[in-house]
Amino acid sequence: MTRWMRTFAFVGLAVAVAGCAGDADPAADAAAEPETAVAETPPDETSETPAADEPAGDPTAATGDDVNPLMNPTDPSMNEQAPATFRARFVTSEGPFIVEFHRAWAPLGVDRVYNLIEAGFYDGVRFFRVLDGFVAQFGIHGDPAIQARWRGANIVDDPVVEGNTRGRVTFAMGGPNTRSTQLFINYVDNSQLDGMGFPALGEVVEGMDVVEQLYSGYGEGPPRNPAGPNQSLIQQRGNEYLNAEFPELDYIESAEIIG
Repeated sequence: MTRWMRTFAFVGLAVAVAGCAGDADPAADAAAEPETAVAETPPDETSETPAADEPAGDPTAATGDDVNPLMNPTDPSMNEQAPATFRARFVTSEGPFIVEFHRAWAPLGVDRVYNLIEAGFYDGVRFFRVLDGFVAQFGIHGDPAIQARWRGANIVDDPVVEGNTRGRVTFAMGGPNTRSTQLFINYVDNSQLDGMGFPALGEVVEGMDVVEQLYSGYGEGPPRNPAGPNQSLIQQRGNEYLNAEFPELDYIESAEIIG
């Protein structure tokens, strides 16, 4: 990707984030059309949309809940080094799938996801953004108090070693060095994301048919689809909001490291 294209992509992202306050991004809308050249797909296709009226949580702030490592991203138990290769089983409302992660692909990202799985972060999490022919995205915690702690707990970028082919699992992000907890699974070859700085962490090795059955009827969220799941409201209200407004969403019953 040329320097000009990178600049265009991240400018497009900034416009899309501003769109949370009500201004739509025409470039992003065009990119949603299947016939649009994939090389111009902006990174907000797989980005986290920050809440417009709520500051990111301070991951170092102390409270009485800090005995729970999920309430303290700086806890040593949340910052251990992952094995070189490991598998994780995600049991969903549609059935199980297994992801094999490779630390050599993206060491910082794999360390983060390893610790999140070990701590149970993804248990109960909804697949809130499922777009047929693109991605299935998840990773906003159902408890807003926990999610608030992780919104500001970003990790720096890994270089892209392995790309976004079908079945690969990758962190969502809202620009450079903004990876935190949200992941997406590629439904198709989304190699256009490689040049935008989205490194794959691992790949689905069993149960891709389960991933393809995840409920996609609600489509995209705001600003493109005001009726879809709103990331700002998920951040603020968690699963209470999703259960009330989008009850058909599939979810992770449990996630665990299996070897």
